[in-house]
Amino acid sequence: MRQMTYSEAMAIGIQEALAQDESVVLMGAGFGGLRGDPAVWGPLRERFGDRITSPPIAELGYCGIAVGAALTGLRPIVAIGTGAFSFEAFPQIANEAPQAYYGTRGQVTCPVVFHMRAGIRGAGGLQHSIAPQAMYWNTPGLEICVPGSPADVRSLIKAAVRSDNPTIFIDHERLHPLVGEVDESAGGDIPLGVADVKREGSDVTIVATSIMVPRALEAAETLAGQGIDAEVVDPRTLVPLDKDAILRSVARTGRVVVADETQKSCGVASEIAATIAEEGFESLRAPIKRVAIPDVPIPYHQAEEDYITPTARHIVEAAQAVCR
Repeated sequence: MRQMTYSEAMAIGIQEALAQDESVVLMGAGFGGLRGDPAVWGPLRERFGDRITSPPIAELGYCGIAVGAALTGLRPIVAIGTGAFSFEAFPQIANEAPQAYYGTRGQVTCPVVFHMRAGIRGAGGLQHSIAPQAMYWNTPGLEICVPGSPADVRSLIKAAVRSDNPTIFIDHERLHPLVGEVDESAGGDIPLGVADVKREGSDVTIVATSIMVPRALEAAETLAGQGIDAEVVDPRTLVPLDKDAILRSVARTGRVVVADETQKSCGVASEIAATIAEEGFESLRAPIKRVAIPDVPIPYHQAEEDYITPTARHIVEAAQAVCR
């Protein structure tokens, strides 16, 4: 086990993916923010420079190239940069890549990873703060990874590369400096579709994704001081979603808060809450609470942005409400 930042763990995961399979290639301009950190970008460039391509910033074009490369046998990781700009490439991401397997009756796969940074970053404004995971969840055929820790980003990026399905890989902007322990052995690898109980508890389940995972853990410590024992469950992937792990936790606690940094209507928290209500209703002892963004664009003004950002305090308040 070694302490490292989220960014370092992601770089190590990409290095390992490149080393394990010569069909893995990198495409894009910013490479998930790694280029801004010479300590993590340098070794990548030095060792695997012949498999790194920096096309002009034209999302539709280079995502189309990545899809074509995947269809012909390569495994591209295409770094789109800001998640909202993936909408520029929507025809390739939503209308081409996820349709290949089904449209050919399984004769063709499209193993491409669309990497993007997303979420409320601090004065990112309207076009740089969107978290698109809920929109892509409504596109059958795409897998979706939303890691919330250094250990998970290292393992999930490799699992996404190994998958024969197109994968949306979303890093939250504010996770990059997060420090945590990472198991660099083979035993530290995790498959897609396996949730993780980050903290065990008996009074309330907090299902949290991405940036909301460290916020949920912070909230759980606050709640512990108030006599409320919270369990924190991180799905780690939305597609496939580990419903069994979530429902097992709900069966133990009987109360649920779902926290995610997408809009409240038709968002990630809404879908997880609906799944619990549909498949675990008999376990519930209180209504489900959602912690999410109001249905408004993300403002640029810092005070307004802070006002709509879901925080540990909001999780605490929601947990208190269901535990009354």
